[in-house]
Amino acid sequence: MVTDTNTMVVLGFESSWQQATRLAQCLSVPCSLIQCHRFPDGESRIKVPTGLPPTVLFVLSLDNPNAKLIELLLAVAASRRHGCQRAILVAPYLCYMRQDIEFEPGQAVSQLIIGDLLSSRLDGIITVDPHLHRINHLSESFTHCEAISLSAAGEIGRYLKPGADNRMLVGPDEESEQWVKTASDTSGLPYCIARKVRHGDRDVEVALPDENLSGKHAILLDDVISSGHTIKQAAQALMRAGCVQVDAVCTHGLFAPGAPEALTEAGITQVVSCNSIPHPSNQIDLSPLIKDAVIRLAY
Repeated sequence: MVTDTNTMVVLGFESSWQQATRLAQCLSVPCSLIQCHRFPDGESRIKVPTGLPPTVLFVLSLDNPNAKLIELLLAVAASRRHGCQRAILVAPYLCYMRQDIEFEPGQAVSQLIIGDLLSSRLDGIITVDPHLHRINHLSESFTHCEAISLSAAGEIGRYLKPGADNRMLVGPDEESEQWVKTASDTSGLPYCIARKVRHGDRDVEVALPDENLSGKHAILLDDVISSGHTIKQAAQALMRAGCVQVDAVCTHGLFAPGAPEALTEAGITQVVSCNSIPHPSNQIDLSPLIKDAVIRLAY
C-alpha cells in the first residue's frame, strides 16, 4: 500500500535514523531528521522541519530513556507549531514498563507515570513486545491516546522457518511461553519451556523440562536479553543435556555491559535480535510489522 506523501511524514532522531528510514520506505512516505544540539550542561535544543503534513510519525526506541524522553516531548511540541495535527510515536522498545505497581512504599509506579506523560501529548503510540505483567493491554497505562502493542514472535518464526530439522525452540522461563508458542506455530519448529527454580533472592536456577534434547540444535527465545543471566543459565543446562548447538533470539537486545561476553562463555554460537534497538546482532526487521499497524492507526 502506498500512502499519500502529502499527509504523512516520518521524523527520526540520530539514534533512530536507520529505523525511521526503513519504515518510511515501507510506507512510501518522506523521512526527515530531527536536529538535536546538546549543550554542555545537558540541555537539548531541538529543531524539526517546518511545513509539516497533518500526520507525523516520530520513530524512537526508548532504551536509555531519560534524555530521549525530554527530546521527544520537545520535538512533538515543536511539530505541532509547524503543521502536525496528529502525532504518533513509533517506539519499538518502550521504557519504564517493568515498574507497574508500588513494590515498596514510596516507589514511583513508572509505567503509569510515563504512560500518562506520553499519551497526554500524543495521538497514538505503537510499540513491540512491551514489558507487561499485571495488565492485559497497553491502553490501561496509556489512557489518553490510541495504543497498539505488537508482537515480534511471528516475525521471529518466519526468520527461523528455513533450517535444519534438528532445531528446537526453548523458552528460558514460564513467561517466555507466549512468544515461543507463536514462533513455533509460525516456523513449524517444536518447542519446550524451561522454568526458574529459586533457591534464594539471588540464587536462581534454570530447570529444563523432561525432554530428550540430545543432539538437538536449541534456539533460546525471549522478549528481552539484558544482563543475559537467565539465557546463560539456560544455555549451560542445554549443553549439559546434550545439545550440539545453542543459539539465542530475542525481540529487544538491551545487552548490558558484559552480557555478550557472558553469552559467548556459556557456549551460545549465535545471538540474533530484532532491530527494535540498534545493535550488531540485528537480523530481523520489524518495519513490515509496524507498517501494518501505522496504516490501521493513521487511516
